[in-house]
Amino acid sequence: MANAPTLPLLIEPDQLQPHLTDRGVLVVDLCDPASYAAGHIPGAVHLDYADLVRVKPPTMGLLPTEARLGEVLSRLGLTAGQCVVAYDEEGNGRAGRLLWTLAVLGYERLAMLNGGIHAWDAAGGRLENRIRRPAPSFFQAQFRNPAAVADKDYILARLGQPGVALLDTRSPAEYAGLDQRAARGGHIPGAVNLHWTDAMDPQRQLRLQPKPVLRTLLEGRGVTPDKEVIVYCQTHHRSAHSYWVLRYLGYPQVRGYPGAWSEWGNDPHLPIETSI
Repeated sequence: MANAPTLPLLIEPDQLQPHLTDRGVLVVDLCDPASYAAGHIPGAVHLDYADLVRVKPPTMGLLPTEARLGEVLSRLGLTAGQCVVAYDEEGNGRAGRLLWTLAVLGYERLAMLNGGIHAWDAAGGRLENRIRRPAPSFFQAQFRNPAAVADKDYILARLGQPGVALLDTRSPAEYAGLDQRAARGGHIPGAVNLHWTDAMDPQRQLRLQPKPVLRTLLEGRGVTPDKEVIVYCQTHHRSAHSYWVLRYLGYPQVRGYPGAWSEWGNDPHLPIETSI
C-alpha cells in the first residue's frame, strides 16, 4: 500500500489519533472479547490471542503453521504494506506476540501502542463498541525472517558462548525454580532474569520505562547490543513483549524462543540451573 505511513515502533495515543481513518493503518485489538465489545479504539479489529499460538502439549506457545497464520491474518483484512498497530489491556504481552509473529514473517511496518488501551483511555481517546468485521484479504504468510526465532537445538548449541545472551523474562520465583510450571523448575543455563513487568511504568498506564532506564536494566545484566539476545518465558507471551522492548531500543540481533520453558522444562534431556 503506497500511502501507508511510517509509524514509530512505539507509538503514543496522540500520534495514532490522526491515523484512525487511514486505510494504510490496521489497528489490532488483542484485549479479551468482552473488553473489545465494551469499548475499543475506533476502527480496531479484534484478534483472539489463541489464534497466534499452536499448542502441542506440554509445549504451549509454538508458532502456528504458515497456512494457519495466513488464514488468521487474511481474516483481519491485512494487506501487504499496511502498518499494523497492536495493543491490549494487560501490558501489551499479547500485542507483542502479534508483532513478533509478524516480524518472523518478515513484515516490517509494525508499531505497539505504548500503554495499550489504558493509555488511550487516559489520554481521552474516543472509544467505540461497534464490532468491526473487516472484508477478508488474501495474505500469504511465509516465514521470511527465521533470524527472529530460536528453537531448543539452536540454544543448546550456543550455551556458554560469550556473544549470546539468554534473557528469561519470567518472575524471579519461576527463574529460581521456586514457582514450578513444568516437570522441572529453574532456568536455561547461563540465562539472566528480568521480569517482563520491570520494563513497564505502573504510574503511566504500563507504558515502557524511559530508554535510559531500560538500557540500565538490560546492560546491568550483561544484555548488551553487541550480543545476540534470545528471550523466553513460559510460552513466549511475556518474552514477546521483551522482544519488542529490545527492538525498540535498537538491539540488532534478537530472537524469541516460542517453545520456551514449557518445552525446555519438560524435556529431561536438556540442562537446567536452579540457582538465582
